[in-house]
Amino acid sequence: MTPKTLIRIGVMGTHSTGKSLLMRRIEMELRGRDIPVARTGGLGRRAAQVPLPKMHNHTVESTRWVLATGIADEVAAAASLDPSAPVRVVLADRACWDALAYYRAALEWRGDTAPRTDRESLHNLAAAHTPYDLLFATALNTTIPVKPKHDYDDRYRRLVDQHTHALLREENLPHVRVSAREDSQELAIAHALHLCTTEALV
Repeated sequence: MTPKTLIRIGVMGTHSTGKSLLMRRIEMELRGRDIPVARTGGLGRRAAQVPLPKMHNHTVESTRWVLATGIADEVAAAASLDPSAPVRVVLADRACWDALAYYRAALEWRGDTAPRTDRESLHNLAAAHTPYDLLFATALNTTIPVKPKHDYDDRYRRLVDQHTHALLREENLPHVRVSAREDSQELAIAHALHLCTTEALV
């Protein structure tokens, strides 16, 4: 009997760099091929509703909540898919490592430090999560204007981008860098489709 495959695809990167759009486009393509898919997201909005501090106000507690909730969302998304399907896909709009990058950026933005035990506990939580089969990392392009409705702190946004890619290097996490260019987006989508459709044919 052919084993059933669960594919987990995540994306991380600073805000307004196309993460959600990329995940939505991949989801649409997979659904068009009748591949069962579930997408997670909305962690920032939900954290604010708790309410928990976010962006440059992130704390150990808010970061732990984002990490734990994101991981739980992915587990629930996988469980919601038909277990008899040859391939099931979970799209994580904000991979778990993303929360660490945002927290590190918040500390630098504030000129703050965190106790070693807090840093280690957050790192261990992210590291304990099952590795992604495919991880995308968006790259910030500061020449692209942000929509007026988003009142972002430019310095914090740049810091998140820097810490995202630094964290990927530190952890030696295999990933695909995605820029705002349309050809980069298309290549990312093609990469995801190739992974999922190849597994579906096995």
